[in-house]
Amino acid sequence: MFSGLPARAALTVLAATGLLAAAPSASTARPAPAPIATTAAGSPSAGVAVKMPAAVADRLGTDRKALVDAVSADVLSRSHDAGGLAPATAVGRLAAEGRKVVVDVRTVSRDWARGVAYVEAPRTRHGEPEGWLYIAHRVDGRWVAGLEGDREFADHVARSPLVGAAERRTMTAYAERRATPPAQAPQTEVSPAGAQANVNGLLLPWMPDHYMTLTGGPHAHDSGSGYWSALDFAGGNASGLVRSSREGTATSMCGAGGGWTRVIHPGGFSTDYYHMRNTTYYNGTSIARSALLGSIGTDTCAGGSATGAHVHWSLRTYDANYNGQYTWLNGRTIGGWTWWNGSAQYSGCGTRLGVTACPGTAIYNRTG
Repeated sequence: MFSGLPARAALTVLAATGLLAAAPSASTARPAPAPIATTAAGSPSAGVAVKMPAAVADRLGTDRKALVDAVSADVLSRSHDAGGLAPATAVGRLAAEGRKVVVDVRTVSRDWARGVAYVEAPRTRHGEPEGWLYIAHRVDGRWVAGLEGDREFADHVARSPLVGAAERRTMTAYAERRATPPAQAPQTEVSPAGAQANVNGLLLPWMPDHYMTLTGGPHAHDSGSGYWSALDFAGGNASGLVRSSREGTATSMCGAGGGWTRVIHPGGFSTDYYHMRNTTYYNGTSIARSALLGSIGTDTCAGGSATGAHVHWSLRTYDANYNGQYTWLNGRTIGGWTWWNGSAQYSGCGTRLGVTACPGTAIYNRTG
């Protein structure tokens, strides 16, 4: 894809691959060591930042460029901000905005590779980056990449030796669920009858029966266009600890020390958590409901901005074409609260048992 362009990307060495008693405590959480930057000869595609353990780079050898090319092509075709542009044009335009396309190759085994890839968010506004888990398979000397949400990814999950049995069960259950896209515009869409509870018991991102303060009502994950899928929370008596909304498989999207985690839950939903600090490092790790992910913070490991410590929480699912996307919150019940869009992003509120909670209100996380 980028053949004939100068190679400039750097390789990064990564060091390491009250209703719930099983949730890990802050004292037991051990984040992975921070990355150590190095530069290697034969760097992959021009303009694409690459993270890769030294052992993985050695195992791939000269084939690593073809792998990064395949993943990059899928990332750029799926990116909202890069779709429809030629790869070199897309990377150049993003770079002019101070944004990177990042391909993180974490593990390889024979003809298989897996990792994380993302497009950084603009650093001029509050928002979340675009990112995907990926699995790639080398067939007849050619890498076929599958990004989270597409058919190749679901097929690779079923066959790749890099996916463990427990992770495969969760990810397959997620991949096989097809959600019907709403017919109306995201800012006005109300869920169909009976769909309010159809989030499979997802909680808000802290311990049940504790509270945090709602600082931002439903808004787009990137604070721009698209479904209003995100909420912001800060403060409260949960000690600022961010926890998984449900059991699933967790991945630290920015790598060790980064403040962005994605958890894939069974039954068709996944959740994103951004701006955290003191994060626990996960790499396709099976976790319990309310497992510790980190603490509220202002981290911008993949772009965006944050003016105060909080967690930016987003809801994701698949559309009817198996494309992973952020989805609407309007009318859905999360943590016992039913969420409704406001007249503008961030202004919406939650309702529960006749009580309405708008931004600035402390709310308890409820299981029913």
